[in-house]
Amino acid sequence: MIANNPEAVKNIACIGAGPIGGGWTAHYLARGYNVTTYLHDVSEIDGLNRLLETAWISLTEMGLAPDASMDNLKWTTSLEEAVANAEFIQESIPEVLELKQHLYQKLGEIVAPNVVIASSTSGLSMTDIQANCSTPERTVVAHPFNPPYLLPLVEMIGGEKTSRETVDWTERFYKVAGKAPLVMKKEVPGFIATRLQEAIWREALHMVANGEATVEQIDQAVVNGPGPRWALMGPCEIFHVGGGEGGMAYCLDQFGAALKLPWTRLIAPELTQELRDAMVEGCVEMCGDADFSSLSRKLNSGLVEIARIKARLANAEQSGADKGD
Repeated sequence: MIANNPEAVKNIACIGAGPIGGGWTAHYLARGYNVTTYLHDVSEIDGLNRLLETAWISLTEMGLAPDASMDNLKWTTSLEEAVANAEFIQESIPEVLELKQHLYQKLGEIVAPNVVIASSTSGLSMTDIQANCSTPERTVVAHPFNPPYLLPLVEMIGGEKTSRETVDWTERFYKVAGKAPLVMKKEVPGFIATRLQEAIWREALHMVANGEATVEQIDQAVVNGPGPRWALMGPCEIFHVGGGEGGMAYCLDQFGAALKLPWTRLIAPELTQELRDAMVEGCVEMCGDADFSSLSRKLNSGLVEIARIKARLANAEQSGADKGD
């Protein structure tokens, strides 16, 4: 039985302080939660503070909860201290199965069994992660998209031993916490969004490896082509609209044969030293002297504007529907 109603949760433990763990910390602080973040080493605090400072700019523009404050953050290098008062745990340690299994075994021993533990894993299955946990029924995958404090998606799926109550409770919690949870039908490596992203990423690597396009050309193609459309509609809806009055049926009937043409290569290319260096050098050339903080501010600023546009469109649509009533 889960401890609290999702609406009653106030104290959250974030385990891990990298881009994802730190991003979750920023999100929960902005929503007014008390957050205790576990650091593997005290040296990680400077990186966490820089991330929070960058995130807080955009979060302030988006609108903070009335009781939101970075003063609600505590950090510790003691796992026991981090989870002592937690009513929900967001785990974001490195993507190493053995590390996660060991952590969940420990959490099963020190955390009350009615507290949900959610993993930010981007590809590992909860069935594998929970293998050594004494209370696997309260563990669930909750994969965010980066940065977690601006992008609402959370892909959710339980493991073989996860209870239905845990999945339902966690879905409700994320909605209360301002996220857009997506409960998957079954465990699939890479979930949904990452698999789609990976398909594009693999094709990009092939193009660079074969000298067909530069890193900058690939990014220009997405930013000035499908990217703006994807911010408003998914690829299926885009094709449905692209079919005109005939919709998706027209697209499939008209272009179905082209699916067999060798336009994509989904098998990943060999990541040779040459390809690795070409990708790194291409990004350095494209981004110039911009560091992580300045690039993050640029991305965040754009995401805030896109979120505002989508909110305006949704409000206009709802207003039109209300008038139709």
